[in-house]
Amino acid sequence: MREFEELNLVGQSSAFLCALAPIKKFSCCDATVLIQGETGTGKELAARAIHYLGARRNGPFIAVNCGALPEALVESELFGHTRGAFTDAKEARGGIVAEAQGGTLFLDEIDSMNIRAQVALLRFLEQREYRPVGGATVKRADVRVIAASNADLEMLVARKSFREDLLYRLNVLSLNLPALRDRKGDVKLLADEFLLRLCRQYKTPLKKFSEDTLAFLHSNSWRGNVRELENFILRQFLLTDGLTIRAGNSDDAQHSPTSAQGNELPETQRRFSEAKAHAIADFERAYLIELLHKSKGNISLAARLAGKDRSRLGKLAKKYGLDRQIYASDGSVA
Repeated sequence: MREFEELNLVGQSSAFLCALAPIKKFSCCDATVLIQGETGTGKELAARAIHYLGARRNGPFIAVNCGALPEALVESELFGHTRGAFTDAKEARGGIVAEAQGGTLFLDEIDSMNIRAQVALLRFLEQREYRPVGGATVKRADVRVIAASNADLEMLVARKSFREDLLYRLNVLSLNLPALRDRKGDVKLLADEFLLRLCRQYKTPLKKFSEDTLAFLHSNSWRGNVRELENFILRQFLLTDGLTIRAGNSDDAQHSPTSAQGNELPETQRRFSEAKAHAIADFERAYLIELLHKSKGNISLAARLAGKDRSRLGKLAKKYGLDRQIYASDGSVA
């Protein structure tokens, strides 16, 4: 598994190694892959491993966050457009698919694509052909597609917000990455690796974790998975003046296993963290429901009322299982 470590996939737990086992086989073909797992489990790293271990390693790896694509311009972003194809198309431009020619196109958060974009993607996956917006010529793409999602796509299919035929097209080969809490023994391994990298990056003497910090690392549930752990280690590293990393250096109470006095136990802190997380979740859900009522299910309007980015608000609504269609009085939803 040394090649996986070189691609930043670090772990020794049986759950992690079993999840990675198919990657070598997947890299030997061009079939579409669907990678699923919670936020922060390393889905893009797994996609990169499939790419760089395969025959396309010398081609481009183009990663796209589907949630960041403007809904009205998804087809243009994917397939490009000709000059004058729409109001702001002052010159012809190739799309993301053209950029990935000869390599791999990684579509992250595939569940955030609207239905129209899903139809366009389905057509492309079936034929590996596309037509730039406003163009008359059909182009052929030599591109491998890997998609990823942290959502339950089958549940979204049942809700009619994700096309079943697209799910079948994407899920030719599948990879499910385990949550960090299910990777027994990997927390310490990853924490040591992140700390070693930081010491090298900042050219400092090798630091170590205090016993309290090690206890906290093992007791925390790490809901944000490897990404949360990495951010935590970085924060503690930057806040530590000496050679011993102590979690109490952080002002973020939900990550600190000790109180300001340093007398409370990790179990006490864990109860505080969970209570705080539940309170935040209750507030967010109640606030979103009120927003959706006011905007009649219009996510764009709700985002403006809240002063938040539309895609981020949409993700929050999905997180709490809020169907914006329910709040639309006239059935029209942005």
